[in-house]
Amino acid sequence: QVQLVESGGGLVQPGGSLRLSCAASGFTFSNYRMNWYRQAPGKERDLVARIFSDGGTTYYADSVKGRFTISRDNAKNTVYLQMNSLKLEDTAVYYCNAHVYAMDYWGKGTLVTVSS
Repeated sequence: QVQLVESGGGLVQPGGSLRLSCAASGFTFSNYRMNWYRQAPGKERDLVARIFSDGGTTYYADSVKGRFTISRDNAKNTVYLQMNSLKLEDTAVYYCNAHVYAMDYWGKGTLVTVSS
């Protein structure tokens, strides 16, 4: 079955960096685009970044453009989100997502807290 497991969240000060990882299994990872979403308290879940199967095409929400970088290692079935220059408003639960076999799959999420 499809599984997505996020890791790498934590507490960081404003201006700091974190690297999130999402380990995928149960499908041919290299064939699918992968997404990172986030959900802040009391808000909707929003798309943060997307990377297509070849790793060469990416998309970023305006709020993170220039600060976050999505990448993937198809040999390790893992997608990453490098987050730099973190701001208070980046505080959220970050979810890995894949649309596989006509269904949406989600990880359980990893909490990122940006606080001084």
